[in-house]
Amino acid sequence: MSPGSGATPVERPVREIIADFLAEGPYAVVGASNDRTKYGNRVLRAYQRKGWRVYPVNPREPEIEGLTAYPDLKSLPEKPRGVSIITPPAVTERVVQDAANAGARFVWMQPGAESPEAIRAARERGLEVIADGSCFLVETRFSG
Repeated sequence: MSPGSGATPVERPVREIIADFLAEGPYAVVGASNDRTKYGNRVLRAYQRKGWRVYPVNPREPEIEGLTAYPDLKSLPEKPRGVSIITPPAVTERVVQDAANAGARFVWMQPGAESPEAIRAARERGLEVIADGSCFLVETRFSG
C-alpha cells in the first residue's frame, strides 16, 4: 500500500496485539482508582504484581496504591507504550486522542470502556487497539 492511497492497513489479529502490548512497557492506567473494588484499581494492582512500570492516571487523586497519580497522560514522566483505559465510553473517546498525543503505541479499552467512535479515533491516530472484550485482568491471571 502506498502512502496516501486511501487504503486501510490490515490490522493484526487481536491475540498478536495483546502479546505485543504485554511484552514491554511502560504502561499507564487511565481511570485508576483508590477504591480497591473498582476495575481501575484492580488493573493497576495487576501491573504492580507483575512488577511492570505503570503510572496511574486520575485527575482527582494525588496517589493510588502507593504510586504518584497523574492528572492526564501528557503529565507522565515518560512516554507510555501501552495505555489501559477504564473510563466511560465518552471519556475513552478523549483518552485515545491524549494517548496518541503522548506517543503511546497501544490502547487497551477494557470491557465497557470501548465505543465504535473511540476505536475509530484510535485507529485513525495510528494506535493499535484492543477493544474486543478482552480483559487485562483475565490475560494476566490477576485475582485480588
